[in-house]
Amino acid sequence: MTRPAADLSSRNPDWWRQAVIYQVYPRSFADADGDGLGDLRGITARLGHLATLGVDALWLSPFYPSELADGGYDVADHRDVDPRLGTLEDFDAMVAEAHRLGLKVVVDLVPNHTSHQHAWFQEALAAGPGSAARERYVFRPGKGAHGELPPTDWQSVFGGSAWQRVADGEWYLHLFASQQPDLNWDSEEVREDFRTTLRFWSDRGVDGFRVDVAHGLAKDLTDPLRDLGNLGATGEDALLSVAPGSHPYWDRDAVHEIYRDWRRVFDTYSPPRTAVAEAWVPDARRALYARPDELGQAFDFGYLVTRWDAAELRRVITGSLATAHAAGASATWVLSNHDVVRHASRLVLPPGTDENAWLLSGGRAPAIDRDAGLRRARAATLLMLALPGSAYLYQGEELGLPEVADLPTEVLQDPIWEQTGHVRKGRDGCRVPLPWTPGGPSYGFGSGGAWLPQPESFAAYAVEAQSGVEGSTLELYRTALRLRRKLLEGETLTWTPQVLDGVLDFTRTPGWRCVANCSGAPVPLPPGEVLLASSPLPGTEVLPPDTVVWVA
Repeated sequence: MTRPAADLSSRNPDWWRQAVIYQVYPRSFADADGDGLGDLRGITARLGHLATLGVDALWLSPFYPSELADGGYDVADHRDVDPRLGTLEDFDAMVAEAHRLGLKVVVDLVPNHTSHQHAWFQEALAAGPGSAARERYVFRPGKGAHGELPPTDWQSVFGGSAWQRVADGEWYLHLFASQQPDLNWDSEEVREDFRTTLRFWSDRGVDGFRVDVAHGLAKDLTDPLRDLGNLGATGEDALLSVAPGSHPYWDRDAVHEIYRDWRRVFDTYSPPRTAVAEAWVPDARRALYARPDELGQAFDFGYLVTRWDAAELRRVITGSLATAHAAGASATWVLSNHDVVRHASRLVLPPGTDENAWLLSGGRAPAIDRDAGLRRARAATLLMLALPGSAYLYQGEELGLPEVADLPTEVLQDPIWEQTGHVRKGRDGCRVPLPWTPGGPSYGFGSGGAWLPQPESFAAYAVEAQSGVEGSTLELYRTALRLRRKLLEGETLTWTPQVLDGVLDFTRTPGWRCVANCSGAPVPLPPGEVLLASSPLPGTEVLPPDTVVWVA
């Protein structure tokens, strides 16, 4: 049974501060036309699942025209729908149905780069060196006697040089795949085009935006361009080696002017449109993106990358809350997304495990206990949902799906596999299409199979197999989200003093408590009424290992 329809944002413009947002990876969610690829009509048909689950919004990963050189993040047109996924009319129907069910819609925005198939880039290639069309991107002559060397030593996130040479000898910048040329955000034409894009989707009823690579837009394009030397190309470590805001292309101070400009666009709508930054930067810098006059919120991946250890989790939670408070924002919590190993597998990998090596082994070295992984994943989820702020769920985690680590290399789609010369397996294992039914050609995903093979084990995880089954992971999520909606007030958390080692214990207003046993041994169950437990309790006195309870 779905929740009553309600336009919550019209009553509460700050709905996002405590919301639960469900990430939909369109190509892997549901396939309505039977071509093996998920689509917008498939999503619309399954929105009842999200409403019944109890989330507040869906976040739609890229659905734009794309050749899928990077899972849809190579966008050929920022104001249209990939014809394999549907039409703008299908998009409008999806938004209308989501709003009817009381769900907000957040869409992925990809402002750092376009596809090489984008009309602008094709125009730039044809126009040649020195043209206005090339000023929308970052073109430079090469080094060496004949311009045969890249302009700088900058490296692509996906491996190899961040520069690609074109037929006339110039090179263009691509911080990701070569099919993703970086835009030049010093260009007023680029800035105005994205203002148009923000208005285009906002006018169609979109409630907010998730901003991809939010820390990458501003670049130091002063000639001659600077080499990085020993700084490296990716990750927060590179940013810690330079003065804040001074890296040639990551997290530059100038990026904040762009987002203040966007905020002026967002605030012309009633209610104002929301935004969340994907910015892999140190904590103090991430807070800048979340300021009220900028995007308002920024993803904090600290919880995601922290192992199941009480002391480490408490440190990360405390730091994340403080960072968000300093920005005037609310905290964000994430356990899985389309870029990382699913947490039902990741949380039981031994500390220090090389995840790529594990994937290359097909998940066999080291072998993991799938039951233990699910138990720990359920506990980590219940802990996350008790925290102040907004929680971002990734499709399939409500089913307890593990990583599909044993995908054969011949079916891999992630460009990382080819870009790295078959060194890194990539992210396909968390993008395998969802199981909806225990049987059928693709476990209910669609009538024509699935674009990535689903393992036979998916049958037991299917929505239909778990729905209404007491103790199932799906019913745990439904119950937790229903209780959370009733219990969550304010954005404060009070740690309980003098707890046992390996235990997290805090109180939330108005007087309920979350206790997490991250240790390897049972601990005393706290007094009070147990509202919910992540795993069955053996009695009224003991809290088992890898178990979380909410107590009133």
